[in-house]
Amino acid sequence: MIDINESVMQFLLAFVVVGPLLGAAAALLPAPPGLKGKSPGQAVLRHGVTVTGAILIAAIALALGFDHDHPSTMQATTDISWIPALDVRIHLGIDGISLPLVVLTALLTFLCALYSYFKPPTGPGPKAFVALLLLLESGTLASFAVLDLLLFFLAFETVLIPMYFLIARWGGEGRTRAAWKFILFTLLGSVVMLLGLLLIGIKAGTFDMVALATDNGRSLTASVQVIAVLAIGIGLAVKTPMWPLHSWLPDAHTAAPTVGSVLLAGVLLKMGTYGFVRILLPVAPHGVHTFAPYLAAFAVVGIVYGSLACLALAKRGAKGDLKRLIAYSSVGHMGFVLLGIATVTPTGVNGALFANIAHGLITGLLFFLVGALKDRTGSTDLDTLAEETGAALYGRAPRLGGLLAFGAVASLGLPGLAGFWGEMLALFGAFRPAAGLSRPAYLTFMAVGALGTLLTAAYMLIVVRRVCMGGAERETPALADVRGYEFAAWTPLVTLTVLAGLWPKALLGLSDPAVQQLLAGGTR
Repeated sequence: MIDINESVMQFLLAFVVVGPLLGAAAALLPAPPGLKGKSPGQAVLRHGVTVTGAILIAAIALALGFDHDHPSTMQATTDISWIPALDVRIHLGIDGISLPLVVLTALLTFLCALYSYFKPPTGPGPKAFVALLLLLESGTLASFAVLDLLLFFLAFETVLIPMYFLIARWGGEGRTRAAWKFILFTLLGSVVMLLGLLLIGIKAGTFDMVALATDNGRSLTASVQVIAVLAIGIGLAVKTPMWPLHSWLPDAHTAAPTVGSVLLAGVLLKMGTYGFVRILLPVAPHGVHTFAPYLAAFAVVGIVYGSLACLALAKRGAKGDLKRLIAYSSVGHMGFVLLGIATVTPTGVNGALFANIAHGLITGLLFFLVGALKDRTGSTDLDTLAEETGAALYGRAPRLGGLLAFGAVASLGLPGLAGFWGEMLALFGAFRPAAGLSRPAYLTFMAVGALGTLLTAAYMLIVVRRVCMGGAERETPALADVRGYEFAAWTPLVTLTVLAGLWPKALLGLSDPAVQQLLAGGTR
């Protein structure tokens, strides 16, 4: 930890949240100030790299200045009145739960901006693209930093419009239908969620998330908690996405540009599970206990369903799309996150938070790699990839093949890599759930979830065999290996996946004290 003055920490957090918004406005100016390029398009793309780079540096400074001895305490807090009539406040702060998500968001957005500078997406001019990318970053970071229910809702909704346009304007085949499906599902879920948030704020007399967590549901009747958890949970489950509210996700990922898929999987899905942990667990504990078994049941169905869908897509001759396969794998992986939350135990919730970060790193890397394969072969169809890459991707592009194999084994939860710990802790949490929850039912959920890990290994190994190892030896055209800008964008994700797997205490040491206090009845 570096000793940084509290006022500096407050400024850094405010800059992290507001900076991308100002950068988005600047990107729409005739020429981004202070930046030059060979063309206006190159200048605005450089502007995107500069702004996201500055936000990443600020997020790292926040992490370095964070008091790691007291991760359960809200730090870098700002609390000023915004709408007095509704008692809505601009209340910002981070703790051991939100800090890793803030850094992950800043990192992935910077890597996407860097990647786009060298490989601009096909579509309209880059001005709107950079502005939407920065607006998306601002909304996502705000979702993890705000401590007011209505501000959380506004930030939660802010990301929908930029993601809609990123898919609709820069996406591939079927982008219009996928974008409309995305926006309709998420907006309908958000309307229901808003009703639940308003119910809590009106009944408790405050929208302040810290005050509500400290109250721990004592000012809310059991029936209010049940209704609120049901309403808010539906909105969060759509964004997660939880089976059977997941059907927008495969279409969105398949149609989205590469950076859109990276951000959708890497950070947007985390907003839903973060809401479960930050809002529902401490604010409405009775309602959470009421619905926890049902949430766990939906979670394990999602684990198995996602894995079986991936197996079906991975079969030879199934016309499986690799982007779609990874999208379905996200349904399974986020099922483990939901299972961990549904145990209502420190072990399970810590596993869910760890799995969130691991999924962002690994799946973000996989979508980058699939985008690179599409650039080289013109397709993400598995049969086409197996044919285009020839006898073996390992032989024709060894670094690209090695990275794809690494991402696959990390995704299947190989011990020593980040994907292992979150899923195992979620299963351990199900082995001994919170008091009042049926242990036989959760043991069944644990067994079904463990089956899902085996299915995950099966389809990921099939993908590696088909794409990387190929079939019979034959003459094939040259295939470009990893380029310099790709190496720069992917190396941090590979490095952090290894470090998180070998040293899980770095994340668990942050989240565990905050989770313990949150489940015990609040946050300071």
